[in-house]
Amino acid sequence: QVQLVESGGGLVQAGGSLRLSCAASGRTFSTFAVGWFRQAPGKEREFVAAIGWSGSTFYPDSVKGRFTISRDNAKNTVLLEMNSLKPEDTAAYYCATTGLRAGRPIIREYEYNYWGQGTQVTVSS
Repeated sequence: QVQLVESGGGLVQAGGSLRLSCAASGRTFSTFAVGWFRQAPGKEREFVAAIGWSGSTFYPDSVKGRFTISRDNAKNTVLLEMNSLKPEDTAAYYCATTGLRAGRPIIREYEYNYWGQGTQVTVSS
C-alpha cells in the first residue's frame, strides 16, 4: 500500500506560481511512475504531468512550458511547479502513483492504482 498526501494548493492571481507537493508513505516510490491530474467542477479529471523513475517527463499541451514535475527521492516526494497560472488552471489537483516500477512517464489514468485526496488550486483573474 502507498499513501499519498498532497499539499501546497491555494489561491493565487493569474500569472502567479504555486508549488504542489506529493508525499508518499508506506513504500518508497522512487522507482514508481507518478502523475498529477486535476478536476474542475463539472468536468472530467484530466492528466497534467507524469514522471518515471528515470526522470523522463510528459505534459499535455495545456501546461507544457508552464508546469514542471520533479522528484525528491530523499524526501519520498514528487513536486509540481506551476508557473504563469491561468484561471482555467483552477481545479482540485491529485497526485497518483502506479505502485509499479516504471522508467517512462505514464499518462493513462487507469494505470494509476493509488491516489491522494487532492489539493485545491484557485487562480483568480
